[in-house]
Amino acid sequence: MKKEYAVQMASSNLRYGTGVTREVGMDLKDRGIQRVLVFTDRNLANLHPVITVREALEQEKIEYDLYDGVRVEPTDVSMKEAIAYAQHGNYEGFVAVGGGSVIDTAKAANLYASYPADFMTYINAPIGQGRPVPGPVKPLIAIPTTAGTGSETTGVAIMDLTDRHAKTGIAHRYLKPTLGLVDPENTRTMPPVVAAASGLDVLCHALESYTAIPFNQRPRPERPIYRPAYQGSNPISDMWALKAIQLTSQNIVEAVRNPENEEARSNMILASSMAGMGFGNAGVHLCHGMSYPVSGMVKSYQPPGMKTDHPIVPHGISVILNAPAVFRFTGSACPERHKHAAILLGAGDDSKDISPEEAGSILCRQITHLMKQLDIPNGLSAIGYTRDDIPALVQGTLPQHRVTKLSPKVASEEDLYRLFEDAMVAWEE
Repeated sequence: MKKEYAVQMASSNLRYGTGVTREVGMDLKDRGIQRVLVFTDRNLANLHPVITVREALEQEKIEYDLYDGVRVEPTDVSMKEAIAYAQHGNYEGFVAVGGGSVIDTAKAANLYASYPADFMTYINAPIGQGRPVPGPVKPLIAIPTTAGTGSETTGVAIMDLTDRHAKTGIAHRYLKPTLGLVDPENTRTMPPVVAAASGLDVLCHALESYTAIPFNQRPRPERPIYRPAYQGSNPISDMWALKAIQLTSQNIVEAVRNPENEEARSNMILASSMAGMGFGNAGVHLCHGMSYPVSGMVKSYQPPGMKTDHPIVPHGISVILNAPAVFRFTGSACPERHKHAAILLGAGDDSKDISPEEAGSILCRQITHLMKQLDIPNGLSAIGYTRDDIPALVQGTLPQHRVTKLSPKVASEEDLYRLFEDAMVAWEE
């Protein structure tokens, strides 16, 4: 195997600051765009962020349609509905106002409106054909309303495949939004459960990208166009990941418990974008790979305090529930990185002296401490899964090569069985 020797840094075009949402109309007009489709979901359609966007568009006389049919935790079915809407409007660009579900849906709609194809054409292999995006898509301005996914910084769109009860997605640099307007004001009305789940997603993005296999240990592509968006840990992504871990550790509990604390909320949405720039280039690994069947196979779980008309495991929760088991498993592969992350999360400096075998455990202790503070369910069993579900969870994880191959420690099928068993309970009561 010829090993990789290069990192291709895909930077993100972001504008950060309280009130920047009001500039979206001017941004479109300055780009010569006169007609757009605005994506959001029904929970947000009548709230401040969407109202502000509509006023900004009207002020600059930008013609727009509003699509509020985005499904929280989108599926192939909901994506296809959004794509069909986008394909028949003769839009010059798109605006996404919402969390990762909205921004990811807008990315997919933009892609298929720009380059129509069978739905599975661009879906990640081996589930789909995994064909590269043919060229640049139309302009997309992403306005996040959660401090979590970092979708405004990445070229990734994630969805559930309803017939397979598993998550997959599309990943390509061309899908990265043209501009992200990162406005702390838009996270003020997040319900606590959404703030907690999305904030823990930030944490896992950063931890996984920092502990991913180094970029120069991965296979070298035959041509630059085939170099994946997720390239493994590297010096550039490390800087974003470490700062995101630090900011999350210092602000997540306060941001969830006291949404009026603008400093904490501002730091969390900033951490979200920073983690996005890290994992958008380095990638994530087992926590996310295992999370996809956890979300896709949901039974009857509905998070307290979250408005939804269907069972749902919020993405951040499905990810963090796997994290203690995963980092216990990967700790010995890069112990110094696990120890450094644990110290940033509040472990004492004496953690530097622990053995490589203990590195994963000390990081796990810091993760579960945060989970307890944020009232996160105690493992997969707390959201309805049993050991009888493990074979199906493993089978749902195996095809997630795009992320699982980035683990610093190879996880066999037998390893995945043990990891899911370990994830059933995160901590002893």
